[in-house]
Amino acid sequence: MENLDQVIQVVALSMGVAWASGINLYAAILMLGLLGASGNMVLPPGLEVLTEPMVIFAAGLMYLIEFFADKTPGVDTGWDTIHTFIRIPAGAVLAAGAVGEVSPAVAIAVGLLGGGLAAGTHATKAGSRVMINSSPEPFSNWIASVSEDVAVVGGLWAALHYPWIFVGGLVVFILLMIWLLPKIWRGVKKVFGFLGRIFRGRGSESPPTDGGGTDIQV
Repeated sequence: MENLDQVIQVVALSMGVAWASGINLYAAILMLGLLGASGNMVLPPGLEVLTEPMVIFAAGLMYLIEFFADKTPGVDTGWDTIHTFIRIPAGAVLAAGAVGEVSPAVAIAVGLLGGGLAAGTHATKAGSRVMINSSPEPFSNWIASVSEDVAVVGGLWAALHYPWIFVGGLVVFILLMIWLLPKIWRGVKKVFGFLGRIFRGRGSESPPTDGGGTDIQV
């Protein structure tokens, strides 16, 4: 049973950092770095570099920039687009580092799983933001951004202190994500189709809705 607990702890931390990286990479790195540097958490050897002052400073600075960019409609989508090339590989690297000293094969396997999970959470976040930005008011965008920040901190805290609960919640999240992503993709296509018609001078007066509203064929 003790060995099983250790395995769950490793799974929770490695997949937890990958999941968090797809949502807010800098918040995840900053939180782990501060916890490790303050002695409140013993990081695996592969993640000890996060406790370096330079890494903490860089993560804090980038989190501060992302905090404002992520809450500005339109800017957040551009930010997410750029970070497609940052969050996913970073999630893979962090997941591989979180498993500690293991064989290269295990590290690569965990890195692949972590990268896939980071890609899924990133796609869910970025796609949802495109849909939210079709609303003219900014409040839903702010609420979504703050909720994501809270989810990252709360999720990593749960992964560190209650790994069994986190793993169970992660399984539910993955199933929900698999169900949501096709719907989000269809919604994103409608939004961009609507914007394309506007730029071509054939836009309607209201943005497309995913249900109960104007059904715009793409």
